Amino acid sequence: MENWSQYVGYLASVFIVASFLMRDIKAIRTVNLLGCICFVIYGIYSGMLWPVIIPNGILAFIQIYNIIKKD
Repeated sequence: MENWSQYVGYLASVFIVASFLMRDIKAIRTVNLLGCICFVIYGIYSGMLWPVIIPNGILAFIQIYNIIKKD
């Protein structure tokens, strides 16, 4: 597998799109979190793509916060 980071980027896109197809908020946040993590990995291993890494890293922390917070 020559450029595996591209596959991680595609997987990230699938997770993000899938999160928009869900209704349960916890499932949305969990799947979106997986997409954000994949995008951060993709950004790091594709040459430190900061415009990809920074927003997805921030969004990942927001999703984690919202998943674990008590209502």
